[in-house]
Amino acid sequence: MRADPTEASGTPVAAPPPVAWEFLATLQPRLAASSDPLRDFRSARQDGDAELARRFEAGESVETLVRDRASLVDVLLRQAWQLRAGAAAAELALVAVGGYGRGELLPCSDLDVMVLLPQGNQEPWTTALEQFFTFLWDLGLEIGHSVRTIDDCQREALADVSVATTLIEARLLAGPEALFDAMRRALAPDRLWSSRDFFDAKVREQTERHHRYHDTAYNLEPNVKQSPGGLRDIQTIAWVAKRHFGAGSLQELADHGFLTARELAQLSAAQAHLWRIRFALHLVTQRREDRLLFDHQIRLARMFGYEDATYTLAVEQFMQRYYRTVMTVSWLNELLLQLFREEILADRDAPAVPLSPSFQERDEYLEVTSPEVFVRNPGALLELFVVLQQNPRLRGVRANTLRLVTEHLWLIDEEFRQHPRNHRLFLEILRAPAGVTHELRRMNLYGVLGRYIPAFGRIVGRMQYDLFHAYTVDAHTLFVVSNLRRLALERYDHEFPRLAQIFRALPKPEVAYLAALFHDIAKGRGGDHSELGAVDAEAFCLEQGLSPYDARLAAWLVRNHLALSVTAQKKDIADPQVINSFARLVGDQTHLDYLYVLTVADVRGTNPKLWNSWKASLFDEFHERVRQALRHGLERPIDREQLIAETQSHARELLAAARVGVDAAGRVWPALTDDYFLCHSAAEVAWHTAELAARDPADTRPLVAVADQPGRGGATVILVHTRGRRHSFARTTAALDQLGLSIVDARITPTVDGASLDSYLVLEDTGLPIHDPQRMAGIERLLGQALAVPDGAAPTVARRVPRQARMFTTPTQVTFSDDPDSRRTILELVAGDRPGLLSEIGKVLWDQHVELRGAKIMTVGERAEDVFYVTDEGGGPLEPTRRDALALALTRALDARDAAA
Repeated sequence: MRADPTEASGTPVAAPPPVAWEFLATLQPRLAASSDPLRDFRSARQDGDAELARRFEAGESVETLVRDRASLVDVLLRQAWQLRAGAAAAELALVAVGGYGRGELLPCSDLDVMVLLPQGNQEPWTTALEQFFTFLWDLGLEIGHSVRTIDDCQREALADVSVATTLIEARLLAGPEALFDAMRRALAPDRLWSSRDFFDAKVREQTERHHRYHDTAYNLEPNVKQSPGGLRDIQTIAWVAKRHFGAGSLQELADHGFLTARELAQLSAAQAHLWRIRFALHLVTQRREDRLLFDHQIRLARMFGYEDATYTLAVEQFMQRYYRTVMTVSWLNELLLQLFREEILADRDAPAVPLSPSFQERDEYLEVTSPEVFVRNPGALLELFVVLQQNPRLRGVRANTLRLVTEHLWLIDEEFRQHPRNHRLFLEILRAPAGVTHELRRMNLYGVLGRYIPAFGRIVGRMQYDLFHAYTVDAHTLFVVSNLRRLALERYDHEFPRLAQIFRALPKPEVAYLAALFHDIAKGRGGDHSELGAVDAEAFCLEQGLSPYDARLAAWLVRNHLALSVTAQKKDIADPQVINSFARLVGDQTHLDYLYVLTVADVRGTNPKLWNSWKASLFDEFHERVRQALRHGLERPIDREQLIAETQSHARELLAAARVGVDAAGRVWPALTDDYFLCHSAAEVAWHTAELAARDPADTRPLVAVADQPGRGGATVILVHTRGRRHSFARTTAALDQLGLSIVDARITPTVDGASLDSYLVLEDTGLPIHDPQRMAGIERLLGQALAVPDGAAPTVARRVPRQARMFTTPTQVTFSDDPDSRRTILELVAGDRPGLLSEIGKVLWDQHVELRGAKIMTVGERAEDVFYVTDEGGGPLEPTRRDALALALTRALDARDAAA
C-alpha cells in the first residue's frame, strides 16, 4: 500500500476530484437480470469488496472508499428490496440509519437499517420482511435491523438519546418519501431533544465513554473508534452540528464559521487517517475490529510504509502518528464543543469580570481581554494556566481564547524560554495548591508544554512496543505527576497514609514534580535515558532559577529513578550489605524520601496492572530498612549478627504472646541456619516455629501452610517444609502456577538436618493477596498432594500463554555474579514470561545438581527478569565450568519452550 496521502504537518495533499465508480454503473442491471439472485448478489458483494480492497492497497482516498462501500450496499439493498419485499416495497420505507445513514461504511462495519411502517398493524408485512432480511443474511451482510412506526420512533428516541442519534442520521433508501419526511418531522427538535438537551446528553455520553478508557487516548491497545480522540469524538461534533445547525458535513460547519480553513484541514486529515487505520484493521482481520491490538500493529505499520530506524521501531513510529492524530482530534473536539456550548447554552449577555490585565471571566469560562493579548504579552500563554488554578470555579477556556493559544504558539521560542517572568510563571504552576496535574495536562493538549520544554514535545505520542509500559511516554509522565499530587492532597490519604506523610514533609515538592517531568524525557534518543534526562533536568532547573542544590537533587532523582525499584525487586533486601550499599547511594534521609515517593508514583503510573499490595509492602519495607541504616550511621553499618539477634529476640516475644510452648524455639531453631534468620522477619520465624513445633517429628510428609500476611504485608505466604528436596521447587511452582497464583518472592532455606524450609509469597492473578479461608485450605491440600508424589518429573503447567505475550519474543539471557559474603552465586535470568517458567527453571537446576537458596521474581510486561541465589551441592559458589553448563542448559530448555508456545 502506498504511503498515507497526508503530509507530516497534518495538511491533506491535494487530490484529484472523485471519479464515479464504474463497478456500480454495471451492478444494477447485472442484478436485475439475475437468474440466481442469491448467487449473483453474493458474488456482486464479494467482487465489490475485493475491488475496494485493491483500491485501498493502491492508496486511493479513503474518504471515497468509505462512501463507495456505502453506495455498493445501497445498490444491493435496493435491488433486494424490490426482489424480496413484494408489495411491501411500495408502502414501507427502507431507511439506512447510524453510520450507514451517514453514507460511511468500512469493509466490515455494521449495517443498520430500519423498515418504517405506516401507522397500523405490522402483521400483513411480516412474511415479506422475513424473506427480505433472510436474503440479506444469506448474502453474508451483517445486518442490524428494526421495524418501527413513526410513533415507535418518537417514543424510543425520546427514551434514549442513542436511538435519537441513530435516527437523526437516517437516509431513505427506498419507499415513500412522504412517510420518511413525516418521521423526520416527528423527530424535529421542537418535538423531542431540543438542541440544548441533545448537546447536554451527547457531552455527558462522551464523558462517560472517556471514563471507560481511563480518560486517556494513549493506551497501548487503543480503540480507533471509541477511545478518547477517536472517530466517535469526531462523530459527536457532527451529531451536535447536525441537530442544531442542520449541518451535514464538516465543510458545512466551516461555511457556518465554526471551523477555520486550517481547523477543517486538520480535522479532515485526522478523520481520514483514522479511517485508513480502521479500514486496514477490517481488511487484516476480516471482521469488525476497531482495537489496535499488538497483534495488528506491526502488520499495519508495514502496510503504511514505516521502517525501523536507529532508535525507533516502525511500529513505534506508526503508533506515534496515531497518538498525535488523536491528540489533534481531542483538541478540536474540545474547541468545537466549547463553540457549540457558547452558541447553544451560554448567556449571550453575561458580563465580563476582570481577573487580570490579560484575562477575564465570562459565563464561568476564561477568555482574553483582547485578541492582541498574546502578541503584547507572550507570557500570558503561561499565565492563562496560573489564572485557571487561582480560579477553580472556572469551567474551562472560551473557544476564541483556545484558538488564540494555538495561533500564537510560535511565540514560545528560545527568548520566551529564557525570560525570568516566564520561569516564575512555570514554577508558580508547579507550586500551586491545586490544579497542578490538570493544568499540565491542559498545557500538553494545547501544545504549550511541548513548546516550553522542547524535549517534552519530542516524547508526545511516543510509545514503547512492550507490555510493561501501558501508556505513551508523555501520558505516563503526567500520570506520575498526578500520583505525586495525590500524596499532597488529604482526600487521598487513605491510599498511602505513610507515604503521604513523607511527601508532605519534603522541603520542596516541586523538585519531585520536575524530576517526574524529566525522568523519561530522553526516551527514544539512544543511550541511557536516565543519564541523558538528568543532564536536561539540571540545565532546565538552573534556567528556571532553582538553586544549584535543588537542580542537582532533581538531576540525581532522574539519574537514579529506577534504583529503588530495581534493588527492592531484584536484590535480597534482607542482606545487610544490600541495605548498606543503597544507604551509601542515597546518602541522607532527604534523598531517600524524594526517591521513595518518585518510585511509587512512577511504578503506579507505568501500568495499572503492575502495582499491587505486595509492591507497596516491599518498597515500604525497603525504605524503612534503608532509613534505619542511615540513622545507624554510614560509618557504622548494620552487621549480620546484630540483625540475627534482633530477629530472634522479637520472635521469642511473639511466640510467648501466642502462648506457644517455651521449648518450641529450642526444638526447632537448632536446625535453622543464620541465613534463615536473616531472610525472614520475626513474625515469619514465630509462625514457622509454631507450625514445626506442633508437628510430629516422625511425620515425614511435606508440610504446607498458608497464612494471610504474617509479617509480609501485601502478599500471602506459603510455607513448604520437605524432607526430601528432589524437584521441590519445580513441583511447588508448577502447582502454584496451575492454581492461577503469581509468585513474587521465594526463599529457599536448607536446614542443618537435610530438609528444606521454603517460603513463597504469592498473589492472585488480580494482584491481590488471598483472604478466603476456603481458598487457602484448597491451596494447602493441592500443593501437599503435588509434593507427596514420588520422585519424578515435575508436573507440566497446562495454562495457555496470554494473547499479548505471544506477540513478543524475548531471547533467554543468563548472567552470573558473585556474592562472596554469603558464599553463593547470583544467577540473573531474562526470558519470555510464560506459564510454567519457574517450574522449568527448577527442573534445570535439579538436573544440573545446583542448589537453590532463594529467588526474586520480577515480571516486566512480557519479560521475566528473575534472580536466583544458587550454590553447588557442597554449599559453595559455582565454578566457571558449572556456570557455563547451567547457562547452556537454561537457554536450551527455555528457548525450546518458547518455540513450542
